[in-house]
Order: sequence, then structure tokens, then C-alpha cells
Amino acid sequence: MNDAPALHHGVRIGELELPGNLFLAPVAGYSDAAFRSVCVEQGADLCYTEMVSSEALTRDHPATKELLARAKNEKLYAVQLFGSRPETLAKAAVLLLPWKPAVIDLNCGCPVPKIVRSGAGSALMRSPETIRDIVSAMRSSLAAAGASRIPVTVKIRTGWDSESVNYLEAAHAAVEGGAAAVTLHARTRVQGYSGRADWSRIAELASAFDLPVFGSGDVFRPEDAARMLRETKCAGVMVARGAMGNPFIFREARALLGGDPIPGAGVAERASIARKHLELSTKFLGERRACVEFRKQFCSYTKGMAFGAELRYEAVRSSSLAEFGLLFDRWVAMAGGAAEASGAAGPPPGARDEFSAQGEGDFLM
Repeated sequence: MNDAPALHHGVRIGELELPGNLFLAPVAGYSDAAFRSVCVEQGADLCYTEMVSSEALTRDHPATKELLARAKNEKLYAVQLFGSRPETLAKAAVLLLPWKPAVIDLNCGCPVPKIVRSGAGSALMRSPETIRDIVSAMRSSLAAAGASRIPVTVKIRTGWDSESVNYLEAAHAAVEGGAAAVTLHARTRVQGYSGRADWSRIAELASAFDLPVFGSGDVFRPEDAARMLRETKCAGVMVARGAMGNPFIFREARALLGGDPIPGAGVAERASIARKHLELSTKFLGERRACVEFRKQFCSYTKGMAFGAELRYEAVRSSSLAEFGLLFDRWVAMAGGAAEASGAAGPPPGARDEFSAQGEGDFLM
């Protein structure tokens, strides 16, 4: 009997009912409103914002509101906060209410030094009791504001390093504080994004709790999502680097999990979606800034293609819709309009190192 259709299913997080269990992870510099919109269109069941600083939010920093912008097709979205002070995160959670988030997530996994030095991100893995206190404070402040229905969740790592693997302790602390779900990126802080994610840790965590446990790490193909769900029995999959330049992974995973043929994306469709992505971005950021920001996105869309190096060389020098329009047209022309596979067969050679080296602000998960 084929059990694949049961792998894509609804998930309940606290009082929230989600239609499915395939999520876009919070990825700083990438998971903005425009990209989330494209991912929703391609089948993502829930998308997370880029990391939002609780300190900046409570100080009304203007850049914070840009991070909270929401696409029209996002019926639901999740906001991820980072910080280290319970009272600040409690206040920040309430300040999010005008944006009507479906979920508020606490980042306990970012390995970037500047975040860790502030006591936030994966630094919290060294203090599970602080995780408990933060979650409890956030839950209490939301309840006081009449928003107890909004679930607070956490995203953690397996530990600080191989000598201090404490994800079970951290998860228990979060649940004690009132967390409604836990996501585990199955690497330590010291690993960063190198090596292999240890999915056995996700399986152990999923078996230890009745509430939803989501898995993250090394999901680059729809087959990876299916394997993670089967092997770990986690409630859902959070896709991060595997979605960069490849929002099609969500529809492909949905098809595979449902026992249907995987709908690959040809070059013409990939270019069309990338163009739409850029056009959406201009609505949020304005033309020039959107084009500058899109340079790295274009590189992700064309990565691994034999003809992509020349296009990427020009993309990093492009700063207008007209210039990118010519690049999109050349992209299709250079491929001969062939209906190639979507490139979702996994990260291209060197992708792990390249993504890890993109800069401190790019992958804050």
C-alpha cells in the first residue's frame, strides 16, 4: 500500500489549523514579501518572514516595518523574532498584532556571530531556562492583549557544539514556557550550515512530544521532504536553502507526497517566475533598490546552469527593470526555450560552501 498521500496533511499549531505541512523557513535577505508570495503561489503552506529584531521593533526602527510587509496572497504568515530579553520580546510580540501574524516564532538557532554576541539566536541554546522565560513572557503578554489564540513557537538547533547537544532540554524548556510547536534545524551552532544535518535528532524530538515538531536541514529536493517525513515522523518540513531560486520545490513536494507526477519547471517558466518575483519586489522596495536586492536572487535562480555564469556576471551589474528584462529574455533564448528540469535535483556543486559564505546577514535561521 502506498502511504505517500498521507505525508502532506494539515497541521494544528495551538488553535491554528494549517492546510498543509510544507513551510518556507525564515531566511534573512531572501524570505521577503515578494519571495514569500511566489512560494505561496508555488504551494508553500506557510511562509516565515525574515528575522525581526525585537529590540528594533520596540524602538520603532523604520526598517522593521519593511520586514513585516505582507504579500496580498499570504492569507497566513508567520513572523520570526530574535532577541535575548524576555521583557523586550514580550513587548515585541504585542507590537506585531497590527500585522496579524498567524504564528510568532522565537529564533534560537541563528549561528551568526553578531547575533550570538548579543545573547540571541543559538546563544539561547546555552540557556534553556531563558528560552522558557522568553516564551512564557511572550505568551503572557499576548494573553493580556487578548491575543492568546496566536501560537508562540521556537526554532532551535541540536546544541551549541557536539559536546553540548541539548535540543531535548531546550525543547522541553520551550514547551514549559508555552510553546505550541518546535522546529529543529538538525545541526549544532558550531556546524553552521556545514556537514550533514542529523535527521535522527528530529526523529527523537518528534517521538518525545505530542505537539508538532518540524524538521529543517538538507531539504533540497522534493524527495528529501518525503524522506524526512517518512524517516523522522515529524509533523512538517521547513525548507530554507533548498527554496532559494527554486520556489518550485513546494509544488513538486506536494505532488510527490500526493503520489502524483512531479511537475518540473522548464527554463521559460523559471524565467517567468523570476521576472514576476522581481516585479513584485519593486512594489515593496521601489525599482532601483529591488533590482539591487534581486541580484543575489537571480544568481540563485540560474545557479547550476551551464549558461548561467555569463548571465550572473551581468546580473550583479544590473539595476533597472529594463536591464533585468533583457537578461530574462537572454536566459530563455540561451536555453533555446527548452523545457529543462527545474534544477531541483539538489544543490549544485559547492552550493553549501557558497551559501554559507554569502555573508553574515544572509542566513539567520
